[in-house]
Order: sequence, then C-alpha cells, then structure tokens
Amino acid sequence: MTSTRRLGTRQITPIGLGCMQFAGRGVNLYPPVPQDDVQAIVAAALKGGITWFDTAEMYGRGGSERALTTSLHNLGVRPGDVLVASKWTPFGRTARSIEHTAPQRVAALQGYPLDLHQIHAPHGSFSSLARQLDAMAQLYRAGTIGGVGVSNFGAAALERAHALLTARGVPLVSNQVQISLLHRTIERDGVLAAARRLGVTLIASSPLRSGTLTGKFHDDPGSTASLRGMRRLLGGRYGFSRRALDRTRPLVDELRAVAVAHGATPTQVALAWLVGYYGDTVVAIPGASKVRHAEEAAAAAGLDLSRLELDTLAEVSTRVLRS
Repeated sequence: MTSTRRLGTRQITPIGLGCMQFAGRGVNLYPPVPQDDVQAIVAAALKGGITWFDTAEMYGRGGSERALTTSLHNLGVRPGDVLVASKWTPFGRTARSIEHTAPQRVAALQGYPLDLHQIHAPHGSFSSLARQLDAMAQLYRAGTIGGVGVSNFGAAALERAHALLTARGVPLVSNQVQISLLHRTIERDGVLAAARRLGVTLIASSPLRSGTLTGKFHDDPGSTASLRGMRRLLGGRYGFSRRALDRTRPLVDELRAVAVAHGATPTQVALAWLVGYYGDTVVAIPGASKVRHAEEAAAAAGLDLSRLELDTLAEVSTRVLRS
C-alpha cells in the first residue's frame, strides 16, 4: 500500500482519525469521551503513524476541535506537524457565517492551522453554493484556511463545486462521503468517477459502518441494545437488528478469514480494503473511543491485501448488498 496519499498540496497517511467521538455532549451518536481518554487516543494514533485528524464545528459546537488540539498541545505536537481538517455547518445559515465563524474555528483549534475547511453538506444553507464557495475562496486567499473541501456531495454537486472554485483560482481538495464494504454507492452514482477525473480526494467517513464491520455485534448481538438512537438509525438495512446482522455475517466471516491469514483483525482488513481497492483516490477516517481503536486503525495502513483478497471481499460485499 502507498505509504502516503495526496490531500491538496499535503501528503497524508491513507488512514486518519475521525474525531466525532471527541465532541462531548454536542452530538448524540456516541457517549462523551473524557479529555484524558481523548489524549490517550490521540497519542496512540500519533504513535501508530497517523498524520491527520478530521473534526467539525457541529461536533459539540467546537468541543471536538478543542479536545483534539488540547491533546496535541499536551503531547508536544507542534502546529504544522499534523494536518487538521474541520467543517462549516450550513444548516439554516447564509454564506456570511463562513467568514463570521472562521475566527471561532481558529480559536477552537488553539494555534493549529485549519489545513482543510469543508462545507459539511450540499443542502441546508440559505445561500447558493456559489456564494458559499466564494466565502471559502476568500478564506483560502487570505491564508485563514489551507484548503477547501466539501462533504456529502453527489457527482453533479461535486462537478459544480470544482468548476466554481476553479473559476476563482482555488483548487477543490476533497469530498467527504460515506464509503465502506457496506456502502459502495460511489461506484454507481458517479462520485468515484468524478473524483478521479477531477483529482479530488474522497475522504471515507463511517468506514466501518458504525462498527458493523468489526464483527463485535455479530459476536454479541445483545450489545446493540446500548447503541444510541441516531447511531442505530444510521445503521439502516445493514445495521444492528438481528436480521441485519444475519444478512452481513457472510461478509464479516470473510473479513475474519482474511484477517487470520494476515495476523490482523477484521477491522484492519475492512480499512485496508477501503484504501486499497479504490487506489490513491480514497482515504479513510475511522473514529475511536478507545485507545485500541486508534491502534488498530493506524496499523491497518501497513496491511497489504492481495488483488485476489481485495476482489474476493468486493464480491462478497456485492452479494450482501444485493441480498
């Protein structure tokens, strides 16, 4: 596997760390993680070689950003040594709030540069996409942010965002979308093809399908009772009901078989497939609420799957998705 990938002008590890779990009480997907635990998780990620972190304004209204950068400070990580990405929340706002909230993002990052700023969704703002990207371009030209990205954009919106920014002399760095062995819509909705054609990196969110691909819920179906409502809802057809777990079991079994062959875990195989199957276009941001989650994720970047293993997992995944 390629040791680094391009994200704009920067080189990053194929696997970063998603920081939604660091939000505190601002979102309802995960229980709050204490600051000491956040620091231990970040330390494990750094020790494992991870060089970048993805957070967002809406993750605890800056709580995730502050928890992450407090940890980086305490661990002696200098600004610029890692890449930090965040996102602007468009819902119920105009493009003016991009400029107005930028100082809040900078303050929450506590001295670490905002290397990548992303529009969190293609809908929900009272302003046109052109105005939103105008505001982002101004921040980029002023040096307030290091790059412009989008999130959850379909192929048409991605093409339009790229064209609008190109006209302003600003590159579009990335599109953050859900991708995993249980969510492969990028292959048929044009997003993957557009990203490759435009040179845009796809940042895979929910790369383990909220934990389904780890196999832990298949081992202990009763443990799904503790999952919070929104997280359970996001699981959908391939989520956490007993029927859904039965449906996805063949894929988890195949992940386990490949994992045994490599002395790895199903989690690591699922991540290695994601950043291997799609080539350099895709990078992944698994989250972590425990140190071992960060350790597993970091180690996955060094797991090289054969072409046969990549294709076999894809075939099993396709059968499951069609079931």
